Amino acid sequence: MTETLASIPLLAPFIEFGFMRRALAGCLALSLGATPVGVFLMLRRMSLAGDAMSHAILPGAAVGYLIAGLSLPAMTIGGLVAGLAVAVLAGGVARHTVIKEDTSLATFYLISLSAGVLIISLRGSSVDLLHVLFGSVLALDDATLLLLAGFTSVSVVALAIGLRLFVLEGCDPAFLARISRLGPVAHYGFMVLLVVNLVAGFHALGTLMAVGIMILPAAAARLWVCDIGPLLLIAVLTAILGSLIGLLLSYYVNLPAGPAIVLTLGALYLLSLAVGPLGPLASRWRASWHFER
Repeated sequence: MTETLASIPLLAPFIEFGFMRRALAGCLALSLGATPVGVFLMLRRMSLAGDAMSHAILPGAAVGYLIAGLSLPAMTIGGLVAGLAVAVLAGGVARHTVIKEDTSLATFYLISLSAGVLIISLRGSSVDLLHVLFGSVLALDDATLLLLAGFTSVSVVALAIGLRLFVLEGCDPAFLARISRLGPVAHYGFMVLLVVNLVAGFHALGTLMAVGIMILPAAAARLWVCDIGPLLLIAVLTAILGSLIGLLLSYYVNLPAGPAIVLTLGALYLLSLAVGPLGPLASRWRASWHFER
């Protein structure tokens, strides 16, 4: 039975090689945990802020690397502390100065990225720097998979409990502020979820690629549906499909796995632009049908 399944090109790499199975499991965890967070980032019009936050974890991870090398606990704790600190600082600057939150995040992003690269360069090699920036999804071990599964579980449970609150805060924060005092809880709770999932994505895809599995599937799904339930489902399925195709491309065409996954997700987004019912082409066709009638 195993030999028969191994003869199927789509299944062979995952049956024959443990590192491919672990890479697929890690991508599944990120698809279930990080991609729904990306949907809410998109609803909040904070997609670029998510990219900025993905770099905000770099100096913390770099300090963990400086202290303990490529240690999973040290780099995870460092990334969480740095990401949460930047989220709080950026929010505080936006609320107490004339600087808007997007500008505040951009400034901290530039400071964090340059500081992280500098810290790693002081001790490590170019290989270590590439590992941090672009990840190593094909080198995930059991401990990292357990960490990803734990972060995914926390994210899914939190989103399920606070779904209505997150939707309201993302679509109409002014209305939420009028009817409830939980607006700040929803905002900062969501930022915590964002940092947690970016740290998880950092271990697999690196700081430069982690946000890709959040934003690209969410943007592709938005070109097909409007309702939040189907939107979350299609985004997760898109992330899983893109991860599977990207891993197969990395195996058969000898490409770097992380960039192959993100580029595949980008191709699915472009395909959705072309054929999605809410995309620009389909919208034009619907308009022409209306006038013809």
